[in-house]
Amino acid sequence: MEGRRLRGGFTTTDSPPLHTSEPLRRTAFNRLFAAVYFSAILALLYRHVQNLFLLSTTSLLSFSTTLSLFISDLVLAFMWASLQALRMSPIRRKEFPQDLKQIIKDEDFVGLDVFICTADPYKEPPMNVVNTALSLMAYDYPTDKISIYVSDDGGSDLTLFAFMEAAEFARHWLPFCREHNVMERSPQVYFESNYHSSSPHFEKIKVINTLKHLN
Repeated sequence: MEGRRLRGGFTTTDSPPLHTSEPLRRTAFNRLFAAVYFSAILALLYRHVQNLFLLSTTSLLSFSTTLSLFISDLVLAFMWASLQALRMSPIRRKEFPQDLKQIIKDEDFVGLDVFICTADPYKEPPMNVVNTALSLMAYDYPTDKISIYVSDDGGSDLTLFAFMEAAEFARHWLPFCREHNVMERSPQVYFESNYHSSSPHFEKIKVINTLKHLN
C-alpha cells in the first residue's frame, strides 16, 4: 500500500483505510438512460428549430408560442443536464473513523473551536443548550484539542445557573461516556432511551442526575 501523508509531515505505510468507495451497479443503466434521454431532447429541440426558422409560420401568435416553448424546453434541458453529473458515476462510501487513532497520534489532531449561541432562555430552554454543550464535551476526540464556547447574548442568570450545575454533572457524565462507550452523548437523549434501561451503569448515572435536580 502506498504511504499516506499526514499532518505533521510524516507518512505511514500499510495503514488501515479511513474510507472506501465502491461504484454502484446502476451506473451503466444511468448512462444508457441519459443517452436515450439526451437523444430525445435533441430531437425535440430540432423540431422547435424547424418550426421557428425552416417552416413558414401563419401568424405572430403562433411564432411567439413556438418561441416560448423552445425557450422553456431549453431551460428544462439545461436543468436536466446539470443534474446528470451526480448520476454518471454514483459511488457508495464507507468510513472507518475507528481507524483514525491507528494512523495519527492524539497530538496531531487538529484543534476544534465550537461556538454555541443562545439569546432567550424562554425560546431556547437552558436545558437544551446544556445538553448540546455536554454532547460536544463527550465527543470521542482528544480533550485538549477541543474548546467549547457559549455565547449568551441575553446574559441570562438562568442560563448561567444551568451551566454551573452542568459543570458539576459533567464530572460524572464525561467519564461515564468514555468508560462505557456511550453513543447517545446527550444526557436527555440517553435517559429517554430504553436501550440502556436495564444496565446497572444506567441506574448509577441516573441516580446522580436525580440528586443534582433535588439539590
